Amino acid sequence: MIKPRTQLTLAAVVALVVGVAIISPAQQGEQTPPKELVEYVRQAKQQGESDADIQKKAAAIGWPEAVVKKAIAYEASGKPVPASPMTPKEVGTTPPSVPSASFEMPQTDRVSSGGAFDKSAAPTVAARAGSDEYLIGSGDTLQVAVFKDPDLSVPTVVVRPDGRITLPLVKEIAVAGMTERQAEAAIGAAMSKFVTDPVVTVVVTLPTSKKVYMVGAVRKEGTLSYTYGMTVMQAISEAGGLNDYAKKTKIYVLRTENGREYRLEFNYKEVLKGERMEQNIMLLPGDTVVIPQ
Repeated sequence: MIKPRTQLTLAAVVALVVGVAIISPAQQGEQTPPKELVEYVRQAKQQGESDADIQKKAAAIGWPEAVVKKAIAYEASGKPVPASPMTPKEVGTTPPSVPSASFEMPQTDRVSSGGAFDKSAAPTVAARAGSDEYLIGSGDTLQVAVFKDPDLSVPTVVVRPDGRITLPLVKEIAVAGMTERQAEAAIGAAMSKFVTDPVVTVVVTLPTSKKVYMVGAVRKEGTLSYTYGMTVMQAISEAGGLNDYAKKTKIYVLRTENGREYRLEFNYKEVLKGERMEQNIMLLPGDTVVIPQ
């Protein structure tokens, strides 16, 4: 069986395509909503999507309006996700939630509209506690493995500019914007039309769609491919280390979130000694590490 996956984005709506064909008009008014649709509604609401947006997304891939409305109402009732699609009056247990962690970023300098920095609180962002947070992008190389079915497995496939990959049986499927787990769920749902209970594993083997930028007194200035969990110290190392002119106590990271730019200080000498290690934050795609000289 496919491992339960609960954390979905709107991109994961492709996982619902297979279920559309299951529903007949007679079933629409009398049975429990499909499991995959209820799961999608639940997770979309957790991420702040409105009922109207959910209705629009589901309808775009062919779900009947009445069925989607029933799924929204079912989710609002707080009942567990149905054990299987369109099974009358049968429900299973609620899938376990994906654990997440958060951390408060250091209280560092924030860029104000006037260009000066004020020391108000930096944003709180979700900690990248596992690869569940990495979103697949165009140009990334994936490995797709189907347990005990090498003919359906693909050791290497590159995400095309349109965000899709090509796989046996299911042909094209969109994965851009998904985490590895969400891609597993989407591919598994598509393959279940042809294979009984496929167990799919997706691994990003070469993440090239996301970058961090190294500016200033490093030996290899420019862009680095973002690797999940990369810290400031690791990025400096991958850039060849600091050159002889680097101001090691004046390094900082520029990060843009929600339209605002933040400056996060980094003292290379302190971190090298194992002091104030909270400065050695995990970088995010698009971060710029500035090393003055």
